[in-house]
Amino acid sequence: MYSAFQLAKKYIRYYIHASNGKGHGVHSPFVFDFIKNVLNDKKEYECYEKIEEQRKQLLNNSKVITVEDFGAGSAVIKTNRRIVHKIAASSLKHSKYAQLLFRIVKYYQPETILELGTSFGISTAYMASGNPAANVFTLEGASSIAEIAQQNFMGLGIKNIKLCKGQFEQNLLPVLNEIKQPGLVFIDGNHLKQPTLEYFSQLLKYSGSSTIIIFDDIHWSEGMEEAWAEIQQHPSVTLSIDLFFIGLVFLNPDFKIKQHFEIRF
Repeated sequence: MYSAFQLAKKYIRYYIHASNGKGHGVHSPFVFDFIKNVLNDKKEYECYEKIEEQRKQLLNNSKVITVEDFGAGSAVIKTNRRIVHKIAASSLKHSKYAQLLFRIVKYYQPETILELGTSFGISTAYMASGNPAANVFTLEGASSIAEIAQQNFMGLGIKNIKLCKGQFEQNLLPVLNEIKQPGLVFIDGNHLKQPTLEYFSQLLKYSGSSTIIIFDDIHWSEGMEEAWAEIQQHPSVTLSIDLFFIGLVFLNPDFKIKQHFEIRF
């Protein structure tokens, strides 16, 4: 992974070159609509306060748990005996982006949502709240973390989430066979180049023209940047949006000319 200094330099470069986030000069009607109605939706939705209270409890939780780490997270925390609040501090998606996931779901209303990397379920809860009628499938490799996530879903009264424990390599294909065609996918698990590309390749076989695939931490490391660049260039990807900490890809063939946008957020 990049150092904090390297990441800051990359963010400055992104900020200078990215569109200003107001939609000025954006010639894609779809992207302009996304900026106006999703990115810049400033409303404080009812679920925000409830889920952020759950986040606060996790950040104050001193319980020690044993964690099986199947991804790249061990670069941040190396021991398998970990404190909940330290895991929460390093792994939970910032509220700015978690709430953006909620708004994406709320606006586009996918009927089926798939998440790779539940962690403690904060992002999952936001997406599930965006469309309570959706079926949300979330995969988590570490059973002790999955158990806490399940408790959080129960505490929030969210009932449209199916949590699948175990390694992605074992669970992803069976879940995809059950889902058939996900409307939205959020990949926030193994932050390594090859697994990310393999997940993307697998997902393409089950995705439709309306499927939205969101990748977390696309600038987290050189490998993730290489994976993101390959994904952008894939023939199935007709539109991509780089928000620096997350990247969105769209597969709609109605977008006749492949376009890539960097937008400040």
